Amino acid sequence: MVVGRSAVLVVALAAACTSTAPAPEPPPGVAPVTVPALVGWTPAAGEFRLTPESRIVVDPEQGQLHDEARTLAGDVAGVIGRPLPVVALAGTGDAGDLVLRLDGERSELGEEGYALSVGRTVTVTARTGAGVFYGTRTVLQLLLAGGALPAGAVTDVPRYPERGVGVCACVAPVSVEWLRRIVMDAAYLKLNHLWLELKIKSDALPDPGGWGYYTRAEVAALQELAARYHVTVVPEVDAPGHMGPWLHTRPDLWLVTADGVPNPNNLDVSAPGALTFVTGIIDEYLAVFDTPFWHLGADEYLLGDDYAKYPRLLDHARARYGEQAVAQDAFVDFVNRVNAHVKGKGKRLRIWNDGLTGVATVPLDGDIVIEHWRDGRDPPSTLVGRGHTLMNAASSLYNVRGGPKIDTAALYAGDWSPLVFEGETLPATAAPMVTGAKITLWPDDASAETENEIEAQIYLPLRFIAQATWGPTRPDPDFAAFTRRADTAGRAPGLATADPNPIRDGTVTLSAGGRFLAPVDAAEGATLTATAAATEWRLDRTADGYRTIRHAATGRCVQAPLGARDLSTPLQTGTPITAEACTPANRLQRWQLTRTGDAVTLTNAITRMVAVLDGTLLQQPPDSHPPTAFTLVE
Repeated sequence: MVVGRSAVLVVALAAACTSTAPAPEPPPGVAPVTVPALVGWTPAAGEFRLTPESRIVVDPEQGQLHDEARTLAGDVAGVIGRPLPVVALAGTGDAGDLVLRLDGERSELGEEGYALSVGRTVTVTARTGAGVFYGTRTVLQLLLAGGALPAGAVTDVPRYPERGVGVCACVAPVSVEWLRRIVMDAAYLKLNHLWLELKIKSDALPDPGGWGYYTRAEVAALQELAARYHVTVVPEVDAPGHMGPWLHTRPDLWLVTADGVPNPNNLDVSAPGALTFVTGIIDEYLAVFDTPFWHLGADEYLLGDDYAKYPRLLDHARARYGEQAVAQDAFVDFVNRVNAHVKGKGKRLRIWNDGLTGVATVPLDGDIVIEHWRDGRDPPSTLVGRGHTLMNAASSLYNVRGGPKIDTAALYAGDWSPLVFEGETLPATAAPMVTGAKITLWPDDASAETENEIEAQIYLPLRFIAQATWGPTRPDPDFAAFTRRADTAGRAPGLATADPNPIRDGTVTLSAGGRFLAPVDAAEGATLTATAAATEWRLDRTADGYRTIRHAATGRCVQAPLGARDLSTPLQTGTPITAEACTPANRLQRWQLTRTGDAVTLTNAITRMVAVLDGTLLQQPPDSHPPTAFTLVE
């Protein structure tokens, strides 16, 4: 764990101040262990150690590196327990310094590559700030692995420009804290894309009593963190399918069959206001996100349905493109018109591939990036032949809550690479048309697993995709050896635990305003209220780092409401929290307890809503209802 390695490193640093033993000679050609692996390491005699006088040194004429230096200083503090000062200094630095340099003449390093030299100092040289940043991630991993860095040098350049992770924070909520952890861990591995499907709280499109949105302030803070760690956020609002959360107040835009049956989840792209409706959402989001992209989704439109049921789509297509047009042309036309709007905003459009059925006569705009996730009538080679760049977002790289998981061992054994798409493997000559690859996290059964469980599940997939998109796909002879590599490199500083406010198991009382939390009676499903008499609860840590809260007298557990659900998650606000029969597998009975002094607040591990005592105990969105601060007495 990071905590243990940090302690070891602090001891090692102290010992290094008095040690005079000669450094061992390194094995020839053996690179220090990192993820992604270093290729072409040239070893040298000796080693590097931090000292009490170590600094982070940047050239005074390269002020743009000060941000990278400050980020590194904060991250190093998470490893060794103390910050390193950042100084502006011309020259090579003193022994024990970490030196960051820009060299615009190093064209071989590209936009993200770097050169690392380890000797009396550690020097990271790159053409860009991004390249310097990725070099510092390697330095962090080496510091985390032990007190000494072996002397040597390497030039490290990524194979693919887009290396990512995707999170569908759609409908079912995902905590901002968890997204921050993903950004930090992804950047530590030199991943640089975060695809994020989400809903921003909007006055123009209010949500009718539901939860599962983010405030502008939350998005802005996440965006700032991502920018600091060189992670490009790719936001998505899915259209024209999966639009139920946005169309609930616009029945005039619902797609309707010839028999008059409405489909409130699908946008009628032939409706006069459809394009304006979607571009209005895009404009609202682009006011918050600093990104070069917009992801339209465009997936699963009329999933399991038939275009023929909606003759207005055919009428619309023929009105625009003539009698030879087909109904699917209305879909492609809509995507192209959104593309024109997005390009007018200085962004590039991205979509999933499954809406391209091979039937349309209208060509999709060639500058749209296609994220390919499933086999279809238009295989990758056909799309590349039409001039599209592709990102490999294969369904084999999906982690689904309550569903399929990524078989990382099988992918590694099969020498998977970003050229291996669902249904077709592209030749190496097509690599310039492939931007890279990502793993994607979906919440299909959102109450089946907690965020902490998913984080544990994607530990190796994240490291695998980082390796496969940056360097050689199999740096180690087998998956067991790669797993050891991943464990040696560890997690980003500060991410060793997903339980930042540990509370001991045991019997406690929870009170607010001098009154004690208790069920109103002993019946199953009883609501919780405040009483004058002290009532005991038993806190027990779950395997994934949350707590169950069990009433000592009745043996029932505090549970989020069991009302109407979206993706199996009860997201209605202002609904009572109840005492139910304890079931270990029931994630709705798991709570995150956050301690501030003697007070704790309760957040449900699945709904991510907070407990608010207002006569009875209710679940409420934290942006509009501050959680009740309970006094916890053990």
